[in-house]
Amino acid sequence: MLAQEKMSLLKIRGLTKTFGEVIALKDIDLDVDYNEVVGLLGDNGAGKSTLVRILMGVYAPDKGEISFLGRKTRFRSPDEARAAGIEIVYQGSNLIGTMSIWRNFFIGKEETKRYGFFSLLDVPSMKKKALASLEEIGIEMRSADEGVSILSGGQQQSVAITRALYFDAKLLILDEPTTALSVRETAKVLDFVKGLKGRGISVIFITHNIYHVFDVADRFEILDHGIKICSLNKKDSSAEEITNIIRVGYNKKR
Repeated sequence: MLAQEKMSLLKIRGLTKTFGEVIALKDIDLDVDYNEVVGLLGDNGAGKSTLVRILMGVYAPDKGEISFLGRKTRFRSPDEARAAGIEIVYQGSNLIGTMSIWRNFFIGKEETKRYGFFSLLDVPSMKKKALASLEEIGIEMRSADEGVSILSGGQQQSVAITRALYFDAKLLILDEPTTALSVRETAKVLDFVKGLKGRGISVIFITHNIYHVFDVADRFEILDHGIKICSLNKKDSSAEEITNIIRVGYNKKR
C-alpha cells in the first residue's frame, strides 16, 4: 500500500507562470506545514513575488494546483485569499500614512453599532480593540489616534502584522519585512515572527538576505529564475551554505 501524503497547510504542485516568452515560474512544488516558518529565498528576479501574487489571487497560474487547509483552490482576488485565512504584509507595510492606527487596523472591516434605524461606526470599540491587540503581543502605543506616518518602520510593520493576526490569518506572508529597518527594529520584527509560531500561525518569510531569516525559519525554499533549486531544513544547513547556493544559482549548479 502506498504511504498517504501528509496534509500541509499549504500545498503547491507544478505551479507555472509565463509572461509572453518569459518564464516567471516553472513547475514549482512547495509546502508550508502547520505552525511552520518557511524562508522563501532568492535574488531579485527569482520568482518570489510572482509566486506570492498567484497565492494572493493577483495572477492566475498557467498550470499547477494549490491546496489550502486540505482543499484545492484558486483565489481570484486578494480579498478571496484573505477571507480564506491568508494575509500578506508587503515591504514597507500595508498602511496608509495619513490615517490613524485604528483606522488602518480596521480599514475595509469597520465595526458598526446600531442606533435605532441607523448604523454608525463603533469608533470607541475599534480603538480599544486595536490597542488591546497590539498590547497583547507586547507593543504599547500611547493612543490609537496616533498617525501611522509618525511611527517608526518597525512599529508600522508590527501594526500591519498584528492587524493580520486579529482577522484570524492562518498563513502570514511577510514580503521583505526588514529591508528598510534599522538593526534594532529588525531584531524586534524577528522576535515578533518567532512569537507567531506560539500562536499557531504559519509564515512565509520572503527575503534575499538569509541572515534576516535564518534564526526564525524552520525550512528554506530557494528559487532562481523561476525554478526551485533547493529545499533545506535548518538543521541540515547553515547561513553560509544557503548564501552560496543563492550566489551560484541554477545555471551554474546544472
